[in-house]
Amino acid sequence: MAPEAILTLAILAVAVVLFVTERLRVDAVALLVMICLALTGLVTPSEALSGFSNPAVVTIWAMFILSGGLYRTGVAGMIGRQVLRLAGEGEIRLVIMIMLIAGTMSALMNNVAVTAMMLPVVVDIARRTGRPPSKLLIPLAFGSLLGGTNTLIGTPPNLLVSMALESYGLRPFHLFDYTPVGLAVALAGVAYMALVGRHLLPARELTHASPGWDLADLGKFYDLRERMFALRVPPGSALIGKTLAESRLGAALGLNVIVIIRDGHTILSPGLDAVISGGDRLLVEGRAHRLAELKERKNLVIEINELSIEDLLSAEIDAVEVGLSSNSELAGRTLRQIDFRRRFGVNVLALRCGGDLKRTNLQNMPLHPGDTLLCLGHHAQINSLCTDPGLRVSEAEPLETYRLHECLFAARVPEDSAMVGQTLVESRLGDAFGLTVLCIARGGVTCPAPGPEERLAAGDTLLVEGDVEDLRIMRGLQGLEIERDLPPEFPDLETALESERVGMVEAVLSPHTTLVGKTLHQLHFREKYGLNVLALWRGGRPYRSNLRDMALRLGDALLLYGPREKLKVLGQEPDFLMLNGGIQEAPRRNKALLATLLLAATLLAVAMGWAPISIAAVTGATLMVLTGCLTMAEAHRFIEWKAVFLIAGMLPLGIAMEQSGAARFMAENIVAVGGHWGTMAVLVGLFVVTGLAAQIIPTHAVAVLMAPIAFNIASGMGISPYTSAMVVAFSTSASFIFPVGHPANVLVMGPGGYRFSDYIKVGAPLTLVMLIVVLLVTPIFWPLY
Repeated sequence: MAPEAILTLAILAVAVVLFVTERLRVDAVALLVMICLALTGLVTPSEALSGFSNPAVVTIWAMFILSGGLYRTGVAGMIGRQVLRLAGEGEIRLVIMIMLIAGTMSALMNNVAVTAMMLPVVVDIARRTGRPPSKLLIPLAFGSLLGGTNTLIGTPPNLLVSMALESYGLRPFHLFDYTPVGLAVALAGVAYMALVGRHLLPARELTHASPGWDLADLGKFYDLRERMFALRVPPGSALIGKTLAESRLGAALGLNVIVIIRDGHTILSPGLDAVISGGDRLLVEGRAHRLAELKERKNLVIEINELSIEDLLSAEIDAVEVGLSSNSELAGRTLRQIDFRRRFGVNVLALRCGGDLKRTNLQNMPLHPGDTLLCLGHHAQINSLCTDPGLRVSEAEPLETYRLHECLFAARVPEDSAMVGQTLVESRLGDAFGLTVLCIARGGVTCPAPGPEERLAAGDTLLVEGDVEDLRIMRGLQGLEIERDLPPEFPDLETALESERVGMVEAVLSPHTTLVGKTLHQLHFREKYGLNVLALWRGGRPYRSNLRDMALRLGDALLLYGPREKLKVLGQEPDFLMLNGGIQEAPRRNKALLATLLLAATLLAVAMGWAPISIAAVTGATLMVLTGCLTMAEAHRFIEWKAVFLIAGMLPLGIAMEQSGAARFMAENIVAVGGHWGTMAVLVGLFVVTGLAAQIIPTHAVAVLMAPIAFNIASGMGISPYTSAMVVAFSTSASFIFPVGHPANVLVMGPGGYRFSDYIKVGAPLTLVMLIVVLLVTPIFWPLY
């Protein structure tokens, strides 16, 4: 094997490892592959960048916009609701109709968009018929995947395989060339799910689900009672007169206040500005042990101040003023959002905003151009501040002008403190109580400007900047009385939590969300929307504690609770897909006919050969925006940029595999393993290798990588390249076994309460059915020789 082929396969191997481990985003991996190929000379610079101008890439992003137009105008939702009304309530008929409708729309639209549009409809049908959503949502996702195989534009791998044919000097597939085999595969898949697959699906009941069941049953599904308990605010508590936000119940203890019971009256879903009164009983959600631990131990003991800010300054530690310029990227964000302490390694002691001087609770104050921060840190960290173009670093004014002594105090960590052994971050002194530890004195040694990972020890004396009132709040939390039994006002918890004003609803992240990887805390979700996130469903189980610090993933289902008008406001956000159709943003139904006609005109132009598919798709996408079916901002959001960059970055690897001989080498090995069993055995091997790769590697990348191998197999065995191309196209779309194989599978995972194993049980037999049908039907329409 040539050195070029070895190097190409090594790059491929590293890319596969990165795809599987998800250490980097898949689009970032693809761009790294492109760069490596260019720098090693395996492809020319123009070949490395050719993916961005490839007609397949252009067509794919244009089709995303066309699908988005149908989504926003509600075309698919109207079709789905009308047809599903005819399905009745029988499980077999429901499964068949859901899969046929999703499959038909997926032949012309993006699979994920179809699944997202149909998701609230199917969940509503499950509730109306008293069936577990888990019996219907995998058929929805699988139906969309099967339907996408029917046309050239139904799924990106079909288009990529067709474009690969053209790059080899062969006639590409036409719009409906996939349809004969695709129909056979889709019908076989529907038959399998209706007769066999539905029996393998889990029956995860929404507790006591029955026709007409109320949304309050969601509380039982998420088992809210498991983490619900009551707190009593004793007379004289330091929390009296404080708002819920000021009480730090959420920040310090991770507790959600769901209800306030006061003088026999209940206040459902109180806002963060609700004021606590003596004698209040708070119905909260979270883990009681954190409060119990806080009650048992004193965390800090205030001492006579033995340290001053001047004691910290030395040859290594200095205080400087940092001003925000007008072009600073930090403007408009808080210190918490910026993660200023971790990013620059310095403590912010004060903030000058106009004529105002702020010295406490700085973490949540938004910064503005012209603001000045007083920062304390090591010289190395201060030098890093100087490198930021949006910051102006200068020598600090005399520190007495900041009157820091008014908000400095010393505190000792007692022997039995829960903070012993914790890092400063884990102690949550800053996050929960707005306190900044400027110095630690330990055993006669002073440690100024300690890092966030510095661990606390028994007997440490801390120089703390903050409001002593915050320590009073800490003691107020210690004085709360825990009631193990739920209040008698809530004999039926789930029903009592709802009213005409307050409600509960499920939501999932939209396929077009920008929030993946962010926490509710980073999003300021409670403050922004005025809603509680009571639970999060992920990986087949509910999570009800520490939700504010969990990074969101696609497929998470969120149980939201709060005022109904605020739930409706959230339904207007493009980042969320509400599973109650009445709350989701209303589609532009007055544009539905126009959007349908634009898609039909695009397809007609391609089918009649009036324009190349890339030009027709871009024209249709442009007209979707110009006619008001979509706004330009929505068009950008509907494009799956990750997929676009993934394909553009991986296409040069396909070129390198062909030119270096790597594709021929892999093809020869597949033929060597199965060749003595005959041609069909080789095609089985090609299907299995491609199908397995598609479970763990993005399908777009699999199509790009396997197409050259398929063509080399066809050339070596003297069979039709169109047959091997069909095998690759259909096996790439067989992403049924692992939920991570396709975003449509991930999207239904949370609402269906599915586990990883559920997909294996149902998807593995379906993949076998697809293998058999493809190998039996393909040679009929695309002869081997």
